[in-house]
Amino acid sequence: MDAKYDLVVIGAGPAGEKGGAQAAYFGKRVALVDSSVRPGGIAVSTAGIPTKTVREGAIYLSGLGQSASGASAPSVQDPWGLLMARKLEVSEFMTKAVERNLLRHRIERIRGHARLLPGPRVEIEKPGGARLALEADIVLLASGSRPRHPAGVPMDDPDIHDSESIFEINQAPESLLVIGGGPAGCEYASIFAALGVRVTVVNEGGQLLPALDVEMARVLAESFNSMGIRVIPSTSVAGVARDESGLVASLTDGRTLRAHKVLVAAGRRPSIEGLGLTEAGVEIDSRGWIRVDERYATTAPGVFAAGDVVGPPALASVAMEQARVAMCHAFGFEFKTDVDRCWPTYVFSIPEAAWVGLTEEQARASGSEHEVGRSSFGANAKARISGFPDGLIKLVFRVPDKELLGVHIVGELASELIHIGQFVMHQRGSIDRFIDATFAVPTRSEAYKYAAYDGLMRLARRVEKRAR
Repeated sequence: MDAKYDLVVIGAGPAGEKGGAQAAYFGKRVALVDSSVRPGGIAVSTAGIPTKTVREGAIYLSGLGQSASGASAPSVQDPWGLLMARKLEVSEFMTKAVERNLLRHRIERIRGHARLLPGPRVEIEKPGGARLALEADIVLLASGSRPRHPAGVPMDDPDIHDSESIFEINQAPESLLVIGGGPAGCEYASIFAALGVRVTVVNEGGQLLPALDVEMARVLAESFNSMGIRVIPSTSVAGVARDESGLVASLTDGRTLRAHKVLVAAGRRPSIEGLGLTEAGVEIDSRGWIRVDERYATTAPGVFAAGDVVGPPALASVAMEQARVAMCHAFGFEFKTDVDRCWPTYVFSIPEAAWVGLTEEQARASGSEHEVGRSSFGANAKARISGFPDGLIKLVFRVPDKELLGVHIVGELASELIHIGQFVMHQRGSIDRFIDATFAVPTRSEAYKYAAYDGLMRLARRVEKRAR
C-alpha cells in the first residue's frame, strides 16, 4: 500500500466534497480521488450552477420581468458571449470555494481514475499511467452520473449536444429541438426561448416534469406556450439524421421536425464504469444504480455510496445530505442519522417549479380525505411589480385536521418559497400556520396565506354541501 486513510472518497462533486468534509471535521484522514483537474463536479463546471447563471442572464438580457417598470431589454452586441463570460466567472468562483473547503479540512486530493479492490482498497491510475494503491477503513462512492444518450441520436454530430456540452456552442441557434421534458429539458428549453430561440420540446410522457402535480404541470406548460415554446407530449424521437438542409428528427408518431441544433435531455445514468464494483462485491439494481440500505451502505463491507450513483432524485442538495449521513453511520458520529424526510424538489425553468410532499394525485391514491388551496401570482402585488405574474401556489392538506401534506409552486422564486411550506411540514403543521402568520407586504410569500384562506373556503363549502 502506498498510503493509509480513514476515508477514501471517489468523486469530487457535491456528495464527495461534503462527505469528505464531514469525516474530516471529526478528525478523520481523508483522500479524495477524481479524474478532473479541479473539484466540484458538473455542479460547478458544466451544469448546475452554470445553468442557473445563464438562466439569470437570459432573463435580464431578454427583458423578462421588466415590463412592469416599462424597461426594455438592454442592447448587447454579443449576448451569448456575455452569458458565457458570466457563466465562467461564477463557475470559477464556486470552484475556488470547493477548493478552499477541501483545503480547510485538510483533505488530500489525488487526480486519477479509481478502481475498488477488496479490503476495502482503492487502486488509482494517475495521468501518465502511474499507479498507486490506497488502503482505507471506509470508501465513499460518489462518482455521480452522466447524460443518457438514446439510440438513434448521433451524439458525434457537431450540432447535437447533451446537458453538459450545450454551452460549448459559439452562439444561440435559430431553432432548438429538446428531447425530453424532465428538469434539464425544461430548464434549457426556457433559457433558450428567453433568448429568442424557436424551441420545440418532444416529451415522451404526457406532461412536463412527470413528478410534478398534474395541475401544476399544466400551469408550467401554459407558461412555456406564452414564451413561444412548442411542447409535443406523448411521443418520442425515433432518430435524428442529417440531410442537405440540416438536422431532421423522426418522431414515433410519424412526424418529422427540423432544427438547427438538438439538445438531448433524456435523463441520466450512473458513472460507474471502471470502478470494479462487481469484483469488490458492490451490487447494482436493475436500472444500474448502486444498491444501498438506509445507512447508504453498499453490499460490500466498508463501502458506502451517495449522490447520483444511488439514483433519483439527482439533486445536489440531497446528494450532500446523503453523503453526510453516510459518513456519520460509517464512523459512528452522533451528528446526522437520517436524510430530511421533507426534502424539496426544484427546477430552475422560467418560471421555476418546486414542490415538497404529496401531489394531489398521490393524496387521492393514498385514500386520505384531502382538499387543496390555491393562490395565483397573477393576484399577488409583488409578482405584478416584478413583472413575473405567471404561476401559483397550491397547498394539499388533510381534511380532518388540515395538516399540510404537500406544497407545489410554479412561479419565479419558487425554489426559495418552497422552504416556507417545507418547514411547516417538518412540524406536521396545518394550513392554519399560514393564516396565523404575518407576511410582509408586498411579497410573493404572502400567497401562502391566501392559498390557505382558499383552502378554508373550500372546507366550508364541503360542510355546507353535507348539511343540505
